[in-house]
Amino acid sequence: MFLNSPVVKSKGHGVSDSMKPEAQVACAAGPTVVIQLIISTLCRFLNMVYIGLVPSVWLVGTSSLYCHYGVSPLFLMIQVKKRLKMKYVLVTGGVVSGLGKGVTASSIGLLLQACGLRVTSIKIDPYLNTDAGTMSPFEHGEVFVLHDGGEVDLDLGNYERFLDNTLSRDNNLTTGKIYQSVIDKERKGDYLGKTVQVVPHVTDAIQEWIERVANVHVDGKEGPPDVCVIELGATIGDIESMPFIEALGQFSYKAGPDNFCLVHVSLVPVLSVVGEQKTKPTQHSVRGLRGLGLTPNILACRSTKALEDNVKTKLSQFCHVPEENIVTLYDVPNIWHVPLLLRVHKAILKQLNLLGKAVEADMTEWSARTKVYDTLQDPVKIAMVGKYTGLTDSYLSVLKALLHASVACHKKLIVEWVAASDLEEITAQEASDVHKAAWDLLKGADGILVPGGFGDRGVQGKILATKFARENQVPFLGICLGMQLAVVEFARSILGFEDANSTEFEPETSSPCVIFMPEGSTTHMGGLTFRFLIANLPSYMISEIENAGLSFVGKDETGRRTEFHPEFKSRPGKPSALFLGNFSVTLAFRQESVFMVLTKKTHFDTKQVL
Repeated sequence: MFLNSPVVKSKGHGVSDSMKPEAQVACAAGPTVVIQLIISTLCRFLNMVYIGLVPSVWLVGTSSLYCHYGVSPLFLMIQVKKRLKMKYVLVTGGVVSGLGKGVTASSIGLLLQACGLRVTSIKIDPYLNTDAGTMSPFEHGEVFVLHDGGEVDLDLGNYERFLDNTLSRDNNLTTGKIYQSVIDKERKGDYLGKTVQVVPHVTDAIQEWIERVANVHVDGKEGPPDVCVIELGATIGDIESMPFIEALGQFSYKAGPDNFCLVHVSLVPVLSVVGEQKTKPTQHSVRGLRGLGLTPNILACRSTKALEDNVKTKLSQFCHVPEENIVTLYDVPNIWHVPLLLRVHKAILKQLNLLGKAVEADMTEWSARTKVYDTLQDPVKIAMVGKYTGLTDSYLSVLKALLHASVACHKKLIVEWVAASDLEEITAQEASDVHKAAWDLLKGADGILVPGGFGDRGVQGKILATKFARENQVPFLGICLGMQLAVVEFARSILGFEDANSTEFEPETSSPCVIFMPEGSTTHMGGLTFRFLIANLPSYMISEIENAGLSFVGKDETGRRTEFHPEFKSRPGKPSALFLGNFSVTLAFRQESVFMVLTKKTHFDTKQVL
């Protein structure tokens, strides 16, 4: 490290010609450098000890830093070791999309949590959108709204439900966010005139984002989590994922083998003709992954049935993964089985060197709840009257909240999907059989739920469903737009305001029942988490509505807004109080023991339900 040091011409401080060059330099410079030489020698020894954990390029760099700036490699090594103390589990997918990476990532987090570890989650979506807020539900399923208003991929809803954590918008990383941050830095001159490229600028930005977010607690406790579970969206080989694959490859090398574990979710199809489980798709997927610089430690294979022993042996040989680290995620009655099926926590703990810190996984409560779910017999039918009924993921959080409530009540949930537009008169004229079928489903339901949505398509059908529930004393729950339309229907039918409407659909209405919050956005759901701003409604409208029997009781802490997105807070073991109360009322109605509905002269107060 001293080969490039200046040659000492004069001798002093005990310098001898017989000394080695390093010693001559040290003696010529005085006792301070002698001490530094001793420290440097010690650091060289430590470098050899840590050679397997710290890249050699970094070691060369530390020598240069020491030589030019007097920075000790030992100090830098301690800092890097401290920064990389976080453990990472990366979940990738191969062959085809839709294999359940999100549920797998959630299940891994739950298992590690059951072992006494604190867990956080990051979802990487390689699309160019900055977030999911502008995406059609038909395109990408529901937009999950986080506590901070972040509009994110629905997989973050799975993370929150399984782990009972509170994530932020930064826990969802997209190509749009990364490129936006890089371009903002370039515009400010942060790159000092350098040519901005995918490598290293974009890949560095990805790694910095992951490392920053991973160290933020999401469970309400102080200090960083123990493990960060990262899910890489899309499928290995997709062009959109390449910058993230490169960044994660670099990141795994920087973190070291004790801090990084890769779980690859792949497909093992079964050919119906011969009934044989085929390993070739997974082999190709793993080969592609290894070619991109990432080597899986665990294989989670999706199949219709458990993997046969010879199939596991073959996968182990061709994919270089130990047989005990190959698990099957075969088809199960409900996704609560997946953590119990996965059971890879010991392999992950071993890979991450956490066996000494973790305790035995306690899944007793989860197992008991799953067993209850499987044994439910008494059905309760809920008619879901929506716009996006062709894709059930569009209402995923509402469905999960209903499910949590039904399991808590020990009832089997049956959801009858009713397209709102099919209830309208125009459908009766164009397709009478479709119209009749929709109304038959509605009339045969034990309860009616009208979820959120945007735009005016199907609005009249939702109003008709709401009116049917009110007039026929059918338990009703309106979410977001569904609640807006319940107020509109009530104002029209009971109060006689024929022009009553939401300003979303009729800005110039003379009888505005519902208006947007001034701080809200008309195009992003995060700004519309609270869709009502009662304080700005005409006072006569508020008083007349409440005097007629419809009470605004579920307000936020300011008393100005009626909150109505309870589905995002529901958890398997802690159902949303509003969903649980509504489900209980539905059961009570079916037993004809109570009568609480939105009718004239009937005061409906959620406090009576919860």
